[in-house]
Amino acid sequence: MSASFKKKSAGTKQEIPTASMPDIIFMLLIFFMVTTVLRETELLVNVSIPQAEAVEKIDQKRLIQYLYLGPEKLESGVGEPAVQIDDAIVRDLPDVRQVMYRRLREEPRTIVSMRVDREVETGMLYDVQQELREAEALRVNYSTAREAQ
Repeated sequence: MSASFKKKSAGTKQEIPTASMPDIIFMLLIFFMVTTVLRETELLVNVSIPQAEAVEKIDQKRLIQYLYLGPEKLESGVGEPAVQIDDAIVRDLPDVRQVMYRRLREEPRTIVSMRVDREVETGMLYDVQQELREAEALRVNYSTAREAQ
């Protein structure tokens, strides 16, 4: 005698409750809004960039490392020309090499965008360029303001 056993199945459908879905989405939205950092660099040097006729825009903003070169802002006025990377003044030129070398090891496609004050002496600009070469930062551009036509 062989008896076949059949499983009873319920006539109801099993559904995932979606009543709390908007609450969960709202909480995630608030979480990401609070934790996202929108960073803006505070300039510690004065930079008045020159104007140019031909300007090309870089689309990959994530790859850009800004380097500012200009007179340092002091409480008593302006000081000697200084180099600023991120939010810090780099006091010694060999430190420019070290900072850029570390940045290039993290992201090899980094583009160094130099924002140089028009009054900075060419000798200091040349020294900074040499430090960038030593750090193997060969993708360098100079930021300018578009000339008014």
